[in-house]
Amino acid sequence: MNERPGTKLSQIPRGVWALGLVSMFMDISSEMIHALLPVYLVTVLGASTLTVGLIEGIAEATANITKIFSGALSDWLGKRKLLAAIGYGLAAFTKPAFPLAGSVGWLVAARFVDRIGKGIRGAPRDALVADLAPPDLRGASIGLRQSLDTTGAFIGPLLAIGLMALTSDNFRFVFWIAVIPGFIAFALIVFGVEEPSSQARSAKPPLKLSDAKRLTGAFWAVVAVATVLTLARFSEAFLVLRAQNVGMPVALVPAVLVVMNVVYALAAYPAGVLSDKVGRGGVLLVGAALLIVADLVLALGSGIPMMMLGVAVWGLHMGFTQGLLATLVADTAPADLRGTAYGVFNLAGGISMLMASVIAGGLWDSYGPAATFLAGAGFTTVALVGLFLIRHRLKEAP
Repeated sequence: MNERPGTKLSQIPRGVWALGLVSMFMDISSEMIHALLPVYLVTVLGASTLTVGLIEGIAEATANITKIFSGALSDWLGKRKLLAAIGYGLAAFTKPAFPLAGSVGWLVAARFVDRIGKGIRGAPRDALVADLAPPDLRGASIGLRQSLDTTGAFIGPLLAIGLMALTSDNFRFVFWIAVIPGFIAFALIVFGVEEPSSQARSAKPPLKLSDAKRLTGAFWAVVAVATVLTLARFSEAFLVLRAQNVGMPVALVPAVLVVMNVVYALAAYPAGVLSDKVGRGGVLLVGAALLIVADLVLALGSGIPMMMLGVAVWGLHMGFTQGLLATLVADTAPADLRGTAYGVFNLAGGISMLMASVIAGGLWDSYGPAATFLAGAGFTTVALVGLFLIRHRLKEAP
């Protein structure tokens, strides 16, 4: 792979930065709600932990299943921005439903529609970043967008902590404030992001089902590894519940997502740069090993300090895997099928997330939190072995 001399943040295209900021503001909005929602469901609305697992699993599965259709549609249209803007708009306009909802049923509906918005925008946005990024800066560009996205994911819980403290744990007030950054994100993608000109994409014939045959064996290997890792890495809602389980005050529970996402944001861009230099496979192996360590600490550790250490290692794992898996999709899929490839990738992840969250909730209710995290360590070990065996297939694009 040819690397341009003096690779700097300034060499990453403006459109990638803009999409990163869009992701950041939407994540501020979403995580202000997500950081409190599991505790709100359990302590205010009386839902069970299994119910939380079902809600989170259905929500994330909905988002990822929707991505396959929006990704393929973006390939067929030859345009990514329109679908991404629709998805961000739907998520923004759904946010007021969270403070207005008065029952578990309404919250499930709000979360469902919000995740449909995420599904519509996800694959076109990821493909748009890959379209904009030069091949020798692909890992860095995708890592940067992931890092900005994750910056929003820790600013959101920080704001939630401050507002909960100021309002004596007024959940609905925090949910109303979360509406504002959602609409900022929508405005940014509408007015601040431009579709790249691509004669090849605009002139190509409509997609056919047979185009799926052009997705390579290396691509399917990436999907397989990512699917098992997702089965091991259930919803972060269980990190929030673990914090409450070890005695963290309700107002400080969002600190769990702050710590996780600070580490994640700090690790994602360097991991992408490192993968551009030394290859993706080795960095992914390290990331999978980190998840095993995080699960063991969260399962066997006691007290708030050990719980927070496990959360921090979990965030490091995220930084070493999520951006790289997205980069590998771009590396191994034809350019004109990137939207479809991201859709397939996320469909597999969505199904796996649904299974993982239901399993995690069931184990928690039946055997306690240690069983949930030990099961995660077991699934991650399987993924680590699989990744080691197929690492030779994870070839980067020249």
